[in-house]
Formats: sequence, C-alpha cells, structure tokens
Amino acid sequence: MKRAAISAALAAIMFATGCTVGPRYSRPAAPVPAPDAWKTQPPWEQAAPKDAIPKGAWWQVFPDPTLDAYEQQLLQANQSLAAARDHLEQARSLARVATADMFPQLSADPSAVRERGSGNRPLNGQAPTTIVIVNGVGVAEPIRPYTQNVFTVPFSLSYEVDLFGRVRHNVEAANASLQSTAADLQNVQLVLTAELAADYFTLRELDAEWQVVQESVGYQRKGLDLVNNRHEGGITSGLEVAQQSALLDSTLSQLALVQQSRAQYEHAIAVLVGQSASSLSVPVAPLQATPPPVPLGVPSDVLERRPDISTAERLMAYQNAQVGIAHSAFYPHITLSGSGGWQSRDLEPLFNAPSLFWSLGADALQPIFEGGRNRANLAAARAAYEQSVANYRQSVLTAFQQVEDGISNLSTLSQALATQGAAVEDARRALAIANNRYIGGVTSYLDVITAQTTLLASQRLETQLLGQQMVSSVYLVKALGGGWDASQIKNQQVHPQAGQVLRP
Repeated sequence: MKRAAISAALAAIMFATGCTVGPRYSRPAAPVPAPDAWKTQPPWEQAAPKDAIPKGAWWQVFPDPTLDAYEQQLLQANQSLAAARDHLEQARSLARVATADMFPQLSADPSAVRERGSGNRPLNGQAPTTIVIVNGVGVAEPIRPYTQNVFTVPFSLSYEVDLFGRVRHNVEAANASLQSTAADLQNVQLVLTAELAADYFTLRELDAEWQVVQESVGYQRKGLDLVNNRHEGGITSGLEVAQQSALLDSTLSQLALVQQSRAQYEHAIAVLVGQSASSLSVPVAPLQATPPPVPLGVPSDVLERRPDISTAERLMAYQNAQVGIAHSAFYPHITLSGSGGWQSRDLEPLFNAPSLFWSLGADALQPIFEGGRNRANLAAARAAYEQSVANYRQSVLTAFQQVEDGISNLSTLSQALATQGAAVEDARRALAIANNRYIGGVTSYLDVITAQTTLLASQRLETQLLGQQMVSSVYLVKALGGGWDASQIKNQQVHPQAGQVLRP
C-alpha cells in the first residue's frame, strides 16, 4: 500500500508538471507588403537562382580579390566581432544555468570542530548545578566547563517540482535569448563587413577621382605654360596668366583634399581589419567595377533573411516566456528537500550506523497577499511583450524601406551615370573648341578656364556617381541580409541532459 501511495503521488506530480501556465508563443503578423514584388523595379535583369548571394561571404558577389582578403582579415581580427562572439558564449552559458534548475541540487558541507562549553552557560532558568549519582545517591554539583569534538559530514538535497512551468519558461526564455544573441552576432558581422566593403569602394572611387584631378593638373600646367609663352611674346596680358595660375592652385588644393579623404578611409579599413591606422597601407587602384545583379526575391523573404529581424523576433519569444514566468508566480511553489549525513564526537565511529541522521520534507509556498506585487509583475511582463511586438514590426518596416531605398538609388544612379558620361564628352569638346578659339584670337582665356573647370567637375561627378553606385549595391545586399537566413540560429539552443545531474 505504501508503494502504491508513493507511485500515485509521483504520477500526480508528473501529470501536474505538464500543466504549464502562461501564453503559448506564436510569431505575430508582420506588415509585409501585399504584392509579391518590390515597388521600384531594379535597373538590371533578375539574377538566376544559381546567382544567389553567397552564404556568409556575401561580398564575393563583387569579384574583387583584394576586398575578399580584407573581409577575411576582418572576420579573424575585428574586435567588435570578437566581443559579439564572446557575448554569444555568455548567452549559451546562461542558458545552461537555466537548465540546471530542472535537476535536483545536491550539496555537502563537512566540518570538524573542537569546542569548549562555558561553565556559566545559561540553562533556561534552571539552577547552575547538575545531579551526579554517587553511591546510589544524587549529589548536586556545579556546572563545569566541557571540551568536545564535533565531526559532521552532512548532505542536503532539494528539487523544485515544476508544476506550473516556471522552470520550463525560464529555459524557454534563456534559449530565446541565446538565439537572439546568435542573430545579433550575425547582424554585427553583416554590418561590419558591409561597412568595410562600402569604405573599400569609396577608397577606390577616391583613387579614380585623384587620377582625374591629377590629369586635370597636368593639362592646366600645359595651359599655364601656353599663356606664359604668349604673355612673354606680348600677345596676352598678365591677367590671363594670373587666372590660369589661380585655377591650377585651386585644382592642386582639390588634389590634396582627395588625398586627405582617401587617408581617412584607409584608416577606417585598418581599424575594421583589426590593425592600427598607421600600420595598413592600401595600394592605389582606381575603381573599375560595375554593380552585379542582386537576387531580390519577394518581400516576404526579408523576414527570414535579415538577422536584425530575427533578433527582434526572438526577443518577442523571450518576453512571451517572461509573461509565463510572471503568471506562474500566482501558483504554489513546491520544493522537495532532504538532508542527512553523519555526526559524531569522535572521528573513528563517524561513519557507523548510530552516527547517521536524516530528514525528508516538502515545502509548498502559496502566495496569498502580496500587496499586488505579482499582479503588477504580470502587467509589466505583458507590456514588455507588447513593446517587443511593436519593435519587431518597426524593424520589418525599416527593412522594407532600406531595400526599396537601395533599388531606387541604383535605378537613379544608373540613369545619372549614363547622362553624366555624355556630359563629360560634351565638356571635352567644349574645352577643345575653347582652346582653338582662344589660340585663334576669337575669345578671351576666360572661356578656356570655364571649360577646364566644367570638364574637371564633370569628370569628378562621374567617378563619384560610380562610387555611389557600388556603395549602394553593397547596402542593398546588406538590406537583403547578405545571404543569411533564419535557419542558421535554430540549432542555437540548449536542452537538459541527464548527465547534468552529476555536474558541479
């Protein structure tokens, strides 16, 4: 009958353990655009499925070995990325801490004490004497001091019966936090690698721009030689010499500013790849690239591609588990406990049967009046969950905006580059005509200076538009998630394992 009662009690506990209180989690609806296509059409043909963004090394969609080498250095040496990896390991360890509550907790506290009792110790109101039997007669003697040894080897065992899912909700919250941190690591990597690619293409654009300005300095010097010779021959005035000299000096200033900007981007690349700004030197190589076609997919794909959206979604799951934890506080908190061990005045009989002591018990803590604490905690947890839902939906809207911005920027820049190329050719013809007319004495040298200035400005704008086009391509790939998908964090979770029972 005792065995039957114990079995029935254990069965009742196991049945009650499945009665988890609190809301079940399901991902809320996101504001996904209704049509199955983007609002702005891309300025290129859609890429084939085989041309998908490379998983992980998304920058390889731009065939540039130098960029790939710098990105690999970033993955190995960037300190912000290293900190994000350490944060993930911390989250994984904290998740393991949460699973530890699903197992009994056993501890030992052995001690050895030698103590002396006072001869004047209080005796609960009794006279400070003791009765000693002498020859069959009780004789009162005063209380005397004593000295003794106490050897104890105690053990204590406790286990929380998870009747209403508090422990399971804790594990659920810890795993959601772990997956959120894993997605956040991927987002940090995406942001850093995109920043490196954008800085790299901007630096290459500045190399091309420096080349343009340097060529302009060359023909402006030839122009200065021309007006100097004409001035020495008495054909032109000193005003034309001064005008050409001023233009040349202004262009040299522009050249210095381009070099300054390039140095700043070089320093930024050095920090991203984990080096000091003074130790990295990027060789000059003018930008000669065109944006590759980017596989866009449909808008709903963004929900699975973007690591920042996955971070926000996992935070919703975490807050939902917190609601369950707050809800379980209204129900009894049951703990099974036991203690036992050996205690003796002498070391030799310490582990004998008479030295054994033990106790078993259970504790049920049922909140009755808490001054509204539990109700307020539940309301706060629900509000935090609703806040995480709003943040998730906002991150989705922002993601769609960034993709649409990227497509729109590339479309506009593609058109601007086509017209700017024609503008450069027109400026070259205008400069040639102005030179011929000046040498022929038809116009003043001011027309030549104006044509030189217009050509330089047109050429610089053309290289800047190309650089912006490459940077916009980088940010479009980033807005699409860089080839990442949410399935990569599904395995980032911990589960209770039987072997944990024997782990400290």
